[in-house]
Amino acid sequence: MLSVLDIFRIGIGPSSSHTVGPMRIGRRFAVRLRKNNLMDEIARIEVRLRGSLAFTGEGHASPRASLYGLLGYRPESFDANVAERALEKVYEAHELALAKGPIISFDPKTDMLLDYDTPADLHPNEMVLRAFDKNGALLIERVYYSTGGGFIASRAQLLTPAEGDLVSHGAEVPYPFGSAAELLAQCREQKKTIAEIIYANEDAMRPRAETDAALDSICAVMMACIARGLETEGTLPGGLEVTRRAPKLWQKLHSSPLSNEREQLFDWLNVYAMAVNEENASGGQVVTAPTNGAAGIIPAVLKHYCAGENPLPQNIRKFLLTAGGIGLLYKQRASISGAEMGCQGEVGVACSMAAGGLAAVWGANPEQVAQAAEIGMEHNLGLTCDPVGGLVQIPCIERNAIGAVKAVNAARLALHADGAMKVSLDQVIETMRQTGLDMSSKYKETSQGGLAVNVVEC
Repeated sequence: MLSVLDIFRIGIGPSSSHTVGPMRIGRRFAVRLRKNNLMDEIARIEVRLRGSLAFTGEGHASPRASLYGLLGYRPESFDANVAERALEKVYEAHELALAKGPIISFDPKTDMLLDYDTPADLHPNEMVLRAFDKNGALLIERVYYSTGGGFIASRAQLLTPAEGDLVSHGAEVPYPFGSAAELLAQCREQKKTIAEIIYANEDAMRPRAETDAALDSICAVMMACIARGLETEGTLPGGLEVTRRAPKLWQKLHSSPLSNEREQLFDWLNVYAMAVNEENASGGQVVTAPTNGAAGIIPAVLKHYCAGENPLPQNIRKFLLTAGGIGLLYKQRASISGAEMGCQGEVGVACSMAAGGLAAVWGANPEQVAQAAEIGMEHNLGLTCDPVGGLVQIPCIERNAIGAVKAVNAARLALHADGAMKVSLDQVIETMRQTGLDMSSKYKETSQGGLAVNVVEC
C-alpha cells in the first residue's frame, strides 16, 4: 500500500506533474551521477522534455523546475528567492552548479530542449537526461516519467517494477486493499470506518504521532495558502493577464450583511478554492490534493466545514484520511495525471476525494462515503484538460471552485440516498480510466484542443 502522505505532498505551483515531478527528476538524476562516481567527468548535461511536458513546458514552468532539481532543490523545502538567484546564474553565465557536484557548462537554449517530434511512449510526461564528458562522449542517459501528483518513475521501473525506485511496492499493512470493494469489506469485517482502516495502515509505516503531525502540517499549509491567496492582489504571470479575483470576492463577502447566510455558501467555497489556485498559478506553495491543478477543492471544503473558526483536529484528520484513502484507489487503479486522464483525473478525483471526506465528517457510514466519492466522479467523467496558453489558469482556477461546490453536493446526495448505490466506486474509477484512454491526446494537457485553441491569447 502507498500512504496517504504520498497523495498529499507539499510542493510548488503551477503543476505537480509538470513542475514538482520534473524538479524531483532533475534532483534524482544529479543523485544518480554522484552514486555512479561521474561528477568529476561531467562537462555538460542535456535535458529533453517530451509529450505533454514539451507542449505545455513553458506555461507549466517545466524547464525551470528541471533546472531547480539539477541544482539540488526539493519541492518540499523550496525557497523561491534563493532558488531564483541560482537560476539567474544559469541563464546569465550559462553555468550550472550541480547538486553537491561541479559547476558545468549549460546553455538553456541548446541544452534544455522541448522535443515536440519524438512521441513519449510509456507515459505522456517523458523526460530524458544525458550527461557528457569534455570530449562530448555520452557518460549516462536516463529516461524518467512524471506520472501525476508529483510521483515519478524511471523507464525501468515502469517496465519492470523494482524495489528501491521512487514509486515502490509500498509497505506491508494490516488491512491491504486494491479496490473500493476490498476497502469496504475491510470496514465491515473489522467494524471500522474508512479513516480508521487508513489510520491502522499508516500505523504500520510510522508512529501515530508522526502521522498526526504530518496531517496537521498538510492542513496548515493548505490554510496558509488560502490566507495568502485571499490577501494577494495583482495579475497572474504568464501573459494572459488574468487578474486575481479571490481578494475582491473575499472583501465583498465580509462587507455583506448576508455573509454568514446559507445563500452564500457557494461564494465561500468559491473564494477559498480560487485563492489556492491563484497562488498555485503564481508558483506559490501548495499541497498536491491530489495534484496542483486540482489543489483548491479539498482545502476549500476542509476550510469551510472543518478548519474554520473553531477547528477540531479529529475532524480534520478524519477528512484527510478518508479523502486520502479514496485518492489511493484512483492512483492505484487508474491515474491522477491530467496528461493521461484529462482533467477528470485531477479535478474529478479531487472532487471525489473531497466528497468522501466531507461525508465521513458528517457521520456517513463507509458505504455512504463510497457513494459520495462515486457521485463526485460520475459527474466529472470526460472532463478535458485544455489549459489556455499552457498555463494553469483558464479554465483551471474556476474549475476548482465548481469542483468544491460539486463535492459538497455529492456528499449531501449520498447522505440522503435510500438504499444501495447503482454505480459502485470501482465501476466509476474504471470508467474514468477507460474514458481517459479513449480521449484524444489534444484534450489531455497538451494545449492542442478545446479552449486552448479557441481562446485567442492576448
